[in-house]
Amino acid sequence: MHSLNWKPVATRQAIEARAALNASIRAFFTGRNVLEVETPILAQAGVPDLHLVNATTELTGAGLAKPQTYYLQTSPEFAMKRLLAAGIGDCFQLARVVRNDELSRRHNFEFTLLEWYRLNFTDHDLMHELDALMQYCLQAPPAEYVSYQTAFQQALECDPLSDSAERIARQLTAKGIDCDVVSDNKQALLHLAMSLVVEPSLNPEVPTFVTFFPKEQAALARLNENDPRVAHRFELFYKGLELANGFWELTCASEQRARFEQDNRNRKAQGLPEIPIDERLLAALEQGLPPCAGVAVGVDRLLMIQLKALSIEETLCFPSLRA
Repeated sequence: MHSLNWKPVATRQAIEARAALNASIRAFFTGRNVLEVETPILAQAGVPDLHLVNATTELTGAGLAKPQTYYLQTSPEFAMKRLLAAGIGDCFQLARVVRNDELSRRHNFEFTLLEWYRLNFTDHDLMHELDALMQYCLQAPPAEYVSYQTAFQQALECDPLSDSAERIARQLTAKGIDCDVVSDNKQALLHLAMSLVVEPSLNPEVPTFVTFFPKEQAALARLNENDPRVAHRFELFYKGLELANGFWELTCASEQRARFEQDNRNRKAQGLPEIPIDERLLAALEQGLPPCAGVAVGVDRLLMIQLKALSIEETLCFPSLRA
């Protein structure tokens, strides 16, 4: 047994750097009068989004009438929106989350998300605040902005909003990317192109916001009132890493229910298990979610940038394979 590698991966320097980063994040939000909150990592509902994989556990403790499946949260979003609907106001959280997805240089099953919500902010207001946070915590240069449509036109010479799946597949094939498996699925092709062509084409030395994602990728964002083909969703990229995903939040309960139901239909079509819809979140939306914008930021990846780390494992005491 003693041959097992029990020692932490992160160095003392990395552990101190994480503590300092957490402290600077808290100082940033305290200075802006944003309240720190904590919400459960276990919930009775998960996330039906096709691109998120929930981890589950069965609890059998005294007080339960029967064994109950609980979902380890992929983000604190649903619980934080319940707080917003209850009147908590501007809030942030440094949350431990779990995604049953992949292990890689940039991924660990368990990681830390910084998530925050600002009342009466638009997606552009929130991007400006995230830009300020990046400058405050990482001394990053001021951010640049490019629309999803323009980024595709520049990197792949195609229009993700109007071009056919066939056209997008042809452009990917011309770049030597094998996309036969998903050649008739436009959204799958766009996800592939984003990760393999568009994202690597962004300037790694400047934080870059990619804005106005297609409505099919809206997730929990409201649609653009001027161009209903796109949603008020953005992602932030820097140093070759995807760092953040944010929305000008959808507040309509019936539209959110319809999206969850469509997510489950998409899951069923791909042979994936359907996920119970979070009725408590929908009840909160029915009560009234105030106009707001929210964003989730990968803290471990921020630390990777700060430490110039090549792998997320360097930022973690005990990565999943050593946990």
